[in-house]
Amino acid sequence: MFYDYNELMKFNLEVNTLGKRKYQSPLNLSHTFSDNIVNYVSDDERVLIMNSLKEVKEWMDNNKSIPSFEKAGPRSEIYFQSGETISAIVTCGGLCPGLNSVIRSLVYMNYYRYGNKITYGIRYGYQGFIDDHDHEIVNLTPRVVENIHKAGGTILGSSRGPQDVGAIVEKLEKLNINVLYTIGGDGTLRGAQDIANEISKRNLKIAVIGIPKTIDNDIAYIDKSFGAETAFSKACEAIESAHTEARGAYNGIGIVRVMGRHSGFIAANATLAAGDVNVVLIPEVEFELEGEKGLFQHLRKRLDASQHALILVAEGAGQYLFKESKGKDASGNEKLNDIGVFLKKEIKRYCDQEKIPCSIKYIDPSYIIRSTEPTPNDSLFCIQLAQNAVHAGMAGKTNIVMGYLNGDFAHIPIEIAVSQRKVLHPESELWLSVLETTGQPIRFKND
Repeated sequence: MFYDYNELMKFNLEVNTLGKRKYQSPLNLSHTFSDNIVNYVSDDERVLIMNSLKEVKEWMDNNKSIPSFEKAGPRSEIYFQSGETISAIVTCGGLCPGLNSVIRSLVYMNYYRYGNKITYGIRYGYQGFIDDHDHEIVNLTPRVVENIHKAGGTILGSSRGPQDVGAIVEKLEKLNINVLYTIGGDGTLRGAQDIANEISKRNLKIAVIGIPKTIDNDIAYIDKSFGAETAFSKACEAIESAHTEARGAYNGIGIVRVMGRHSGFIAANATLAAGDVNVVLIPEVEFELEGEKGLFQHLRKRLDASQHALILVAEGAGQYLFKESKGKDASGNEKLNDIGVFLKKEIKRYCDQEKIPCSIKYIDPSYIIRSTEPTPNDSLFCIQLAQNAVHAGMAGKTNIVMGYLNGDFAHIPIEIAVSQRKVLHPESELWLSVLETTGQPIRFKND
């Protein structure tokens, strides 16, 4: 990815811990390689953030420390005593495929691997900690979560918006929670950071572990988040339907809108997977409608050549084309105007103006995509994220989010993960693959 590593090094890359670890892990793993037993991970094992030999050499030539994150995995000594640790799980923000898989794996990992019998499920996001909302707190056992991974959504429910951090910490104390697992996107992670900081101020020994949930795959320094693969896989079904509709009419035009508020990863990956998209519009690349090099002129040429066209647009694309803002939601995010409906209307206006007969079909599968069950590969990833999260929690790591980068799981300080948003860079290999697949111009701009 395209990161400013010099800016990154202004942060402390080391992981906060609650204190000295004094208990032995019950996992009975090994410290020796080549004995055919999985090894514990030590705190000095690191995952390089750079994956370019040229960049590494440049940093070494300048006697600069290569940026890296602490590697995730089981520690031989743990902070909390196995069999005596109480955990809590909360899911926040919008739905995402795989939430139930993560919940189930957290419960199973605590119960069967570390012998911890009490894992509380907090209902309806951070609201569930606030007594005024009167949401039930449930004890999640293996029997309760046995089959939840086969369903979409979250059995705990969710909500948006901040809550009183002091009240949340007081609830954690009252419930004797040792480890809090927060599953959510950047807003949830900022909330988790605030909770961890308040815990630290009060000199409490409660670990806070974030598990990144973003269907847009837009959290910094994390190559992959759960749900993203399911999202573009399901988007392919909508693309196929729109393609069939477009081919079924003379000058048929299919428009599909997918999620991607700031980042076009779903749109890009769905385009490559489906193979039928002719134009992709993403938030990271501005476009114009009118003019010789605008979208309309390209669309006209496409219709002249093939008598049908398929446009895939990310929800955050082209928001600058609207005159008015719709305000903000409960999480503080800008409410988006519907770029799909807008394109349908404007393309129809252009075709009528140019006397081009056309038939336009618009499909928005957003809520179908985010509420579905995860693909097998996403389920596998959810399990691994949850397992590493429990290892981190039991070791007393705190104020971190579980990340996956350069082929390894790592502990990333939340402060760093929320410091910027990961976007699809227009100079990346992924975007080049999209351009080569669709055949569209590098940009729809008249300058």
